[in-house]
Amino acid sequence: MKTSMLILTLALCGLAQAAPTDEQKQALLADALKAAPPTLRDSVTVVDWEQNVLQQGHGDYTCFPTPPRLNGTAPMCMDGPWREWAQAWMEKKTFQARAMGISYMLAGDGGASNTDPYADGPTDDNQWIVEGPHLMILVPDNSLLDTLPTDPGQGGPYVMWKGTPYAHIMIPVGARN
Repeated sequence: MKTSMLILTLALCGLAQAAPTDEQKQALLADALKAAPPTLRDSVTVVDWEQNVLQQGHGDYTCFPTPPRLNGTAPMCMDGPWREWAQAWMEKKTFQARAMGISYMLAGDGGASNTDPYADGPTDDNQWIVEGPHLMILVPDNSLLDTLPTDPGQGGPYVMWKGTPYAHIMIPVGARN
């Protein structure tokens, strides 16, 4: 899936904002690059939520700044399988990875349900988690997730959104926010 298609879909989902100023573009670029490991920062493409290319890259990763509707920090860098995943998630379509996928969120995120892919906030039963720096892994065979815990409080890798088409492995690599 092309990055422009993903951004267009995100814009149509109500995440679009007015065109950023040069100063805002630099802030968006800096925010997006917080998600990537230092070894990738010079090779990733970075786009904002209006399809403005903030940095042209030459690798498979595309990084996005924190979505405008979110409070806090949640930039993400995605490879091809993850961009396909994001498209399916936004369109609420079934998804099955065709290849292993790796996504970076090295700035952490402001919070998400560990059980409900579409939760807007914490509830008594949706296991809301605010995660620090982490990687996310997609696997082409979801039965491989069966041996991993789903409890983010156990420490180490866990499965987020198990039993949904959007299930993936979360691998914390730093302290929680």
